Amino acid sequence: MQIKIVKDKLAGGEAAFDMIKAGMANNAKVLGLATGSTPITLYDKMTASDLDFSNMVSVNLDEYVGLPASNDQSYHYFMNEHLFSKKPFKATYVPNGEAENVEAEVERYEKVIADNPIDIQILGIGRNGHIGFNEPGSPLDGPTHKVALTQSTIDANARFFENESDVPRYAISMGIGSIMKSKEIILMAYGEDKADAIQATVEGPVTNHVPASVLQNHANVTLILDEAAASKLSK
Repeated sequence: MQIKIVKDKLAGGEAAFDMIKAGMANNAKVLGLATGSTPITLYDKMTASDLDFSNMVSVNLDEYVGLPASNDQSYHYFMNEHLFSKKPFKATYVPNGEAENVEAEVERYEKVIADNPIDIQILGIGRNGHIGFNEPGSPLDGPTHKVALTQSTIDANARFFENESDVPRYAISMGIGSIMKSKEIILMAYGEDKADAIQATVEGPVTNHVPASVLQNHANVTLILDEAAASKLSK
């Protein structure tokens, strides 16, 4: 596990972009992508660059259950706004949150991952240590699945919705086992409110109480952190 300390999220986005650029030069073809505020500076660098993604495939981590792609809080919408409308990819995959049969969609999406092995996976981290929507207690070898979101995650997401009651209670998420199959993983975290999760991820035991701690078992992981997010690390 390598750790890169950066000045701020702008520098973090640039560092992650440089790693993606190097990976593409080394024949990476599939990017695993994340949503939320953390990767926005990376996507800004990608869209401002002259890199050509038209031969690349993207596979997103997750999507809310019940939100249409046209909803401005859906992850389909987020990805189109921040990346896909500006940089065309060969193919882009995001779980279908409107699927009538969620279990069938889960199986379909796990096959998408199997058919498009991820070269570089981008991750953020929740304050409770979740990656994707794999909340504490998720199996560390689990496949894509339907997730009941914890109250802390619902509370964290409530700021994006008009009413707390509008926040989705379920999501489809790539499983931890699916994430761990990625050849390379880049996790970005910024701000003091992520410091406890980062400390537990890096220095704590590997436990499903802190899902991101499983990254200790991956052969090629880089954490890109600002000083606040890294502030509780002992070294």
